Amino acid sequence: MSTDSTGQARTARVVGLTLLAVAAAAAVIGVITLFDSAEETPPSAQSALPAITTTQPAPPSGDLTSLPPRPTSPGQTSAQPTTTQPPAVTSAPPASTAPPAATSKPGGTADAPSEPLRIYNNSTITGLAARAAEDIGSAGWNIAQTGNYSGGKIPTTTVYFEPGTGQEEAARQLADQFGFRVEARFDGIKDSSPGLILIVTNDYKVVKEK
Repeated sequence: MSTDSTGQARTARVVGLTLLAVAAAAAVIGVITLFDSAEETPPSAQSALPAITTTQPAPPSGDLTSLPPRPTSPGQTSAQPTTTQPPAVTSAPPASTAPPAATSKPGGTADAPSEPLRIYNNSTITGLAARAAEDIGSAGWNIAQTGNYSGGKIPTTTVYFEPGTGQEEAARQLADQFGFRVEARFDGIKDSSPGLILIVTNDYKVVKEK
């Protein structure tokens, strides 16, 4: 009896060990299968993943502003903005806005100043100041007085202006027109009446003939 019980116990132990070995082998196979499935993703699973947007959408071909406007039915206006440029203005301003053309007197200037001009004779020619007044007055200058100057000998016909006033421009205009010399007033005529002073000498006639 003791021999049978010992044999059964030994048999049961062998069977238990065999079952444990089979279970351990199954566990190892399951772990290996799990790792293989994690490393290799089937193509179907990859295609199911959401796509990563790594590319930009292709830009439209051509300039949108160059596209023709959508045709509209009669009675409707197109919503497309127009690119038509306004016509260039080619009309001239009214003639009334242009300044009138300057007209000059024969032998004179159109803008002869109204600065009073006093003419004095410093020559040996009688009435030379009056003759100069007639010549210059006919050109539009304002002759205020004529007479003689005996305070000294003036070398050449000269127009004098008061320094520090606006007379110098008028004096140079008169001198350019008739070929006179221009100088500021000297002490002998410094306190004379306001205005330009022209002292004519024997060369006045020569200047007029040029």
